[in-house]
Amino acid sequence: MTRNLPPSASVATPLEDAKLHAPSAARNADAIAAVLQDHAPSCGNALEIASGTGQHVITFAAALSDLNWQPTDIDPLRLRSIDSYVRSSGLQNVKPACLLDAASDGWAAAYTGQDLIVLINLLHLISQRKARTILNQAAQALAPAGTLLVYGPFAHDGVLKSAADQRFDAELRSADADIGYKDTRDMQRWFADAGLTAAPQEMPANNLAFIARKPAL
Repeated sequence: MTRNLPPSASVATPLEDAKLHAPSAARNADAIAAVLQDHAPSCGNALEIASGTGQHVITFAAALSDLNWQPTDIDPLRLRSIDSYVRSSGLQNVKPACLLDAASDGWAAAYTGQDLIVLINLLHLISQRKARTILNQAAQALAPAGTLLVYGPFAHDGVLKSAADQRFDAELRSADADIGYKDTRDMQRWFADAGLTAAPQEMPANNLAFIARKPAL
C-alpha cells in the first residue's frame, strides 16, 4: 500500500527496544478504549487493522481482556514496535503482529470470524477506492453480529469543522490528490454497500468513531 504522505501525516519517534512512539496514539488511545468498552463484544476475536506503533492495541487489550487481539500492519518497523510493546506489557491476550495490506482484495478469507475489527486513523491517508476495499473486506471478515469501529478525522456532510482540519486535509491532497478526509455521507453509503449499519459518535478534536455492525444470522 504505497502512499505519498506529508511529514505531518505519520509522526512516530523511535524509542528503546524497537518501540515507536506516536503522540496521536498517546492522546486518543484511552478515549477510543472507552468507546470500545461501551460497544465492543465482551469476548471473542478482535482484529486491529494498521496497528501502527502498538500503543493502541496494548491499551485496548488491557481494557477488554476477554478479547483475543490480532494486531496487523504493512510496515515491518511497526510490526517490530507492536511486538515490543506487547512483550513489555506482559499481556497474554495479544498475538504476534501480522503483516497485512488491508487495502488489497481477498485478505478477509484469512481472517474470518472476527467479533471486533478496529481501524484507526487510516482512511484519510488512502484513496476512496482503497478505503472501500478495506471496509468491504472488513465486513466479510466479521462474524455475524460483529462490530467494526472506524476512528479518524472526517468531513461532516461536506464541512471541515476546524482550521486545523482544513490545513491538514490540504496538506494531504497536495501530497497526493487521491487522498484526504473522507466525508460522512460517503462513509454511510460505503458501510451500507458493505452490508453494515453504522452510527457516528463524536470524539475529541473533531474526530469521529463510526460503530458499524454486521447483521446477525
